[in-house]
Amino acid sequence: MAGHSKWANIKHRKAAQDAKRGKVFTKIIRELTVAAKSGPNPEDNPRLRTAIDKALGANMKRDTIDKAVARGAGAGEGDNYEECTYEGYGVAGVAILVQCMTDNRNRTVADIRHAFTKRGGNLGTDGSVAYLFNRTGIVHFAQGDEDAIMAEAIDAGAEDVVVGSDGSIEVLTAFESFHAIKDALVAAGFIPDSAELSMLPSIQVPIADVDSAEKVIALVDMLEDLDDVQNVYTNADIDEQTLAAMAG
Repeated sequence: MAGHSKWANIKHRKAAQDAKRGKVFTKIIRELTVAAKSGPNPEDNPRLRTAIDKALGANMKRDTIDKAVARGAGAGEGDNYEECTYEGYGVAGVAILVQCMTDNRNRTVADIRHAFTKRGGNLGTDGSVAYLFNRTGIVHFAQGDEDAIMAEAIDAGAEDVVVGSDGSIEVLTAFESFHAIKDALVAAGFIPDSAELSMLPSIQVPIADVDSAEKVIALVDMLEDLDDVQNVYTNADIDEQTLAAMAG
């Protein structure tokens, strides 16, 4: 799981860059709107609760959150977004899963296909890579008491605890127990830097050369920059030396 931790760190940095461009707010508002269609009460709607937590973590104003929830619940006018997932491969056989919310599927698939083609990848068929990923909760701490967090997480029922080379700690949970474990950690005094539901790969593809790593990251970045794309997941495992060489 160490590879996931390294890729997650890349994604955390990318998320910070997106926030500066304001893209993250657009994506979160779409998630709030779609999640609220299943009910406006976060206590009865785990997906909405996750979206609200993410919005608050990104410093979105409560009024903006409430408006998005109301729109999704039918109290206001708004675009009718539908969810769709696209699957494909990058260089070196890396699997890539792209989750979207769109009001125009034709536009979205054209943009996704263009990104894959431009960055040396191939858009695949439904089911071509989805089986390689599992829906998992991730509670992320940039730093903290490793032993104490691990003990509390395991007692709460976490599936795994991953410690990154930079001292970061990630508590991995089953999808169903994500909120209960996060709440248990917070109640014990461990406040996460972020918490989200993600798609983790069951099999990873090692990437040990700079050229391939740069191409994979360029494809992920291009996909994430598309307005209709909510999340991009990959099973690339980029080693520390390659990341250092890229940074240098």
